[in-house]
Amino acid sequence: MTDAHGLLIERFYRVFDEGDGDAMAACYAPGVHFSDPVFVDLRGDRAGAMWRMLTAGPGDLRVELLGHEADEARGSAHWRAHYTFSQTGRPVVNDVHASFRFADGLIVEHRDTFSFHRWARQALGPVGLLLGWTPLVRSAVRRKAAARLEEFTGPLAEP
Repeated sequence: MTDAHGLLIERFYRVFDEGDGDAMAACYAPGVHFSDPVFVDLRGDRAGAMWRMLTAGPGDLRVELLGHEADEARGSAHWRAHYTFSQTGRPVVNDVHASFRFADGLIVEHRDTFSFHRWARQALGPVGLLLGWTPLVRSAVRRKAAARLEEFTGPLAEP
């Protein structure tokens, strides 16, 4: 494992657990590209803004880095988030795999993958259990998340 990139991954998840969205954003290069099942295509400032939004305000977020590896160009991590989904008050344990690409000591690409249906069952309850696998529910969650990010940041120009 490349020490610098391994340490960058460790720092990213340590400050995530501490709720420091600014420090998370500082791990990203200015033109970073982030994607996950909810926030599908965030670029530049939007990616850092998402972490600031998710760590802002009250909450019971706990993040565990379960494993990671990195070399000069790429890295990966297995991490788990424990929190209460604010819209329903339901507890969520989200098991996530991340892949990274690095340049100049920063993250230039970050992709998180997790089971959307499993997440929806926990976060949305019966609706998620019955319909969480459908494109309709996934689309609705994505729209709501994008609207929250827009409200949090206002319109930002993409690079």
